Amino acid sequence: MSSNEGTGVTIATRDIDAAVTRIIGRIEGPVPGPVLVCVAGMHGNEPAGVEALTRVLDTLTVEGYRIEGTFVALRGNQAAIAKHVRFIDSDLNRHWTRERLGRVTLDREPDPAVSEDADLLELHDVISEILDQAIGESYLIDVHTTSGRSAPFGTVGDTLRNRRFAMQLPLPLIMGLEEHLEGTMLEFFNDQGHVTLGLEGGQHEDASSVDRIEAAVWLALEAAGMLPDSRAATRLADARTFLARLSRNLPRVLEVRHRHFVGPNDRFAMRPGYASFQGVTANEHVADDECGSVTAPETGLILMPLYQPAGDDGFFITREFSPFWLSVSALLRRLHVDNVLPWMPGITRDPSHGGTLLVNGRVARWFALEVFHLLGYRKRRQMGDVLVVTRRREGGKAVRR
Repeated sequence: MSSNEGTGVTIATRDIDAAVTRIIGRIEGPVPGPVLVCVAGMHGNEPAGVEALTRVLDTLTVEGYRIEGTFVALRGNQAAIAKHVRFIDSDLNRHWTRERLGRVTLDREPDPAVSEDADLLELHDVISEILDQAIGESYLIDVHTTSGRSAPFGTVGDTLRNRRFAMQLPLPLIMGLEEHLEGTMLEFFNDQGHVTLGLEGGQHEDASSVDRIEAAVWLALEAAGMLPDSRAATRLADARTFLARLSRNLPRVLEVRHRHFVGPNDRFAMRPGYASFQGVTANEHVADDECGSVTAPETGLILMPLYQPAGDDGFFITREFSPFWLSVSALLRRLHVDNVLPWMPGITRDPSHGGTLLVNGRVARWFALEVFHLLGYRKRRQMGDVLVVTRRREGGKAVRR
């Protein structure tokens, strides 16, 4: 459907066949501006996001709110959504690797035996085309829910631009989670210069998850500078109050300290009763697998305990990241302190990737990992005696005028 057309009036389109059409809806303001793309259903057993985005589109259209720029809502794994399963052949939100993207999007050769490759190709093309149309900033939100009970929260790749956007939503913000994962959609588009945010609304089948996601999307539209219509003021205030109430007893910012990986034959099972942001102590028995007891490696708050058969993230351990260190981190980055790191003993910059440092553990043992975190170097891997640390791209894409 479409709204009344004319100068200063938003134009909206909605699809009819929800089972087969990628685009849930698209709303364009009267003049070009920022772009916000929301993707729901990257995992097909998470229906709340699609419903929430549909509600937002309906309200924007029926009530005729004026927006600036373009708002687009998309479905992720369409075949999995239709069957209400996490994925068909493999996790679509782990497909965004350089190797697979090269084969699928550059060579145009999706694997016919992997259902998700077709989704990867179409999502890549559709999202890239939309985001590149932005006049000003471009934003991508990946909407999810969790198998266990959880308050809503946001996740970001740790850049200052991502932080600024996410902090305008009154939700706990998790830093460093994406850096523990390979091949996520948000990592790919963040590295293309776009602002990205992961949004977790609550438990899969909890009806309130739809309300939470809906409220967060309204506030994201405001944060992106796309909702100047004064008639939305009450709705935005209600959304802010609603989410703030859900988060009032939780830390504002947390960082991931540990990810428990689950292999396909681990027979992993969480012990009952755990919910996100629940406190755990070091060595607490939190799960079991084929080797016996699985314990928490340190004291902190557990995040996203796995209560479904599919998935390779058993749980995460987080801890609060204080506002003081958040400010220190921002200052150090604005001063480009990381530029002096390669001058220090045992630290060199990877010549093939400017955002990667090679740290000789035998020489630079004194250099605490927390310092790298402050400067945004959260992704790490060990190669013998060398610690490889990488940070997300900080700068934006080239702005069209």
